[in-house]
Amino acid sequence: MRIRLDRDTCIGMFQCVAEWDDGFEADEDAGKVDLVESEEIDPGIFERDVPEDAELDAKFAARSCPVEALAIRDDGEQIV
Repeated sequence: MRIRLDRDTCIGMFQCVAEWDDGFEADEDAGKVDLVESEEIDPGIFERDVPEDAELDAKFAARSCPVEALAIRDDGEQIV
């Protein structure tokens, strides 16, 4: 399972940080979140594997984003 952040879409509500604080860091100066331990796969698009013990938290984080800046994919299919 992988999580993807479109940082350009992020509006800095930080709800994902509340849901999965080990996965995200709030960048209050930029008004955006950072996806911890991620790689930039395209400009402004960051992605990382989700640890098995954090899958539920990652799903809640993705669902909590009011602008859908987060996506969860499993086996190449978007599930959140």
